[in-house]
This record gives sequence, structure tokens and C-alpha cells, in this order.
Amino acid sequence: MSDEATRRTVSDIPLLKTNSGPRDRELWVQRLREEYVSLIKYVENNKTADNDWFRLESNREGTRWFGKCWYVHELLRYEFDVEFDVPATYPATAPEVALPELEGKTAKMYRGGRICLTDHFKPLWARNVPRFGLAHLMALGLGPWLAVEIPDLVSRGLVTHKENQQAPSAS
Repeated sequence: MSDEATRRTVSDIPLLKTNSGPRDRELWVQRLREEYVSLIKYVENNKTADNDWFRLESNREGTRWFGKCWYVHELLRYEFDVEFDVPATYPATAPEVALPELEGKTAKMYRGGRICLTDHFKPLWARNVPRFGLAHLMALGLGPWLAVEIPDLVSRGLVTHKENQQAPSAS
């Protein structure tokens, strides 16, 4: 977290208190409530700052998350499916965020379209367990990754805007 804007954004995300993962059924419900409060606050803050960039929803148990994320580059909106599973060892282990349609397009990605967060995000997560949650994952993990990778992928022609894609010809 080097710049002041990032610090301010993260300081506005509520920290979590419950140190529990999906294996602990009773405390997991409490943790999941905290996760939703934190995510809702982060999304509200983003909307207020005109920086709305993702939608997430989960399965009933709160162990599988999916939705859309987008990045605006040169006034064009690039939208991607996003998904991740909450690991059994959560919150000690951060979820691995995947953007399946970008699989194989950048070196900063693992099999299945999981983005690389090893060098920068995971040490930060480890220092902040159990206070960091899914909103922090989005703010400090996926957000910066999109900001670095999407402009590069666009400039190399590996990602094109949907309006610029050729429609299949009817033959």
C-alpha cells in the first residue's frame, strides 16, 4: 500500500474480527456476516467515488463467489467473469481469484485463469489475518492486478473491446 489513495480506500473498508473459515460452521456464519458488511461498505464507497468496478455474489454457504469485474481503459469498458472459492483454511489462506477468459494471456496468471497475487498481495494478507476479508482481496488484489494487466493486454492485442470484435459471418 504505497500511495495515499490506496491507504484511504483501504482504511474505509471495515476490518473483520472473527477468525473463522468454512469448516467452523457456527463461527463461519458470523464471519460471513462481517464479510458482507465489509463488501457492501466497499461497494458503497466505490459508487460514491464513481469507481464502481465489480459485482459479486456467493452460493448459499458463502464458499463460492462469482460475478463480474470491469476495467475502463481509454474510455472503453472491458468486462470479465470473476470467480473464487474460499479455501478451507480461510482466513489464514487468501482465496485465489480467477478470470477464466484471460487464461493463458499473461504470465501473471496460473492454470484456470487464477491471477498471480503471490509477490505483493499474499504477504500483506498474511500480516493482516484475520482482519482482512474479501473486500480487501478485491481492493488490494484484483483491483491493482487489473490496473496493471488490462492496459498491457489491450496494447498487445490480446484483449479487445467487445464492440471491436468481428461478428461471425453467416455462411
